[in-house]
Amino acid sequence: MEVDILEFRVPEENNKTLFVWGLQPSHPEGHVYESLYGVFSSFGPLYLLKVCRNAPLHPPGFYALVKFYSAAQASRAQRQTDGCSLIQSTPLKVKLSSKQTPHSSSNSTKPLSHARCVELANHCLGFNGWTSDIIRLEELPSDEDEEEEEGGGAKRRTLRFGCLMQLSFPRHGKTSRAAAVVEDTFTCTGPDVLLDQRRKLQRLVREKALVRAFSAVLLVVLGNGKVMVEVKQTPDQSLPEQIEGLLQVNQFTPEEEEDHEEEWDLTVS
Repeated sequence: MEVDILEFRVPEENNKTLFVWGLQPSHPEGHVYESLYGVFSSFGPLYLLKVCRNAPLHPPGFYALVKFYSAAQASRAQRQTDGCSLIQSTPLKVKLSSKQTPHSSSNSTKPLSHARCVELANHCLGFNGWTSDIIRLEELPSDEDEEEEEGGGAKRRTLRFGCLMQLSFPRHGKTSRAAAVVEDTFTCTGPDVLLDQRRKLQRLVREKALVRAFSAVLLVVLGNGKVMVEVKQTPDQSLPEQIEGLLQVNQFTPEEEEDHEEEWDLTVS
């Protein structure tokens, strides 16, 4: 049975990228985008669809770049659309990317954004297929004290928040935990500014922790369309000294948590 693995990371491999040529200028760019999205998203979730006008020295029209999360879905889309008219009367050329790119492992690719993580999880698992819970969210002590600025009485403040988040996949019996820290130094002109900044950083640290929790999750897509969830186990890393013992991260199932504990590097990127 055909098996494909989807990670919550930006797809950069050639075997996940398609180029589409021969798009006629008979429709506006927006219409071309919507039509192509309808065609290619039927093969699986898309990370990117970009429609561009042909260069001046080429005939009028468009070309498109399509990025899938799944190499198998990209391959199937290429085989079934190459040479077909699809959205126009003339056939299109659809090919896998042959761009020369440096080899990169999954550990060196960028994690998806918070919005993309949620979008991919909802697409593959459904809105009720996963949950997220805040285990701990705290304001952490800052190394910098308040410094009064010259004029106006405004003060420089540094806020720092840490968050421990857990993802749960009830139907698969899997969980993934991760922690994150965010920090910002800003000019505080009053209590409203301080309150807004606290709210902003609390939201950002929650999103960052969720992204880190998703980065350890693998979606295993079977040939029959069934999706299974696995959680990667990564080597232990140490926590920054200033929050050691406050935030700890486990990347195992509940049965394994008694014997294993994983600590993630929480250095702000």
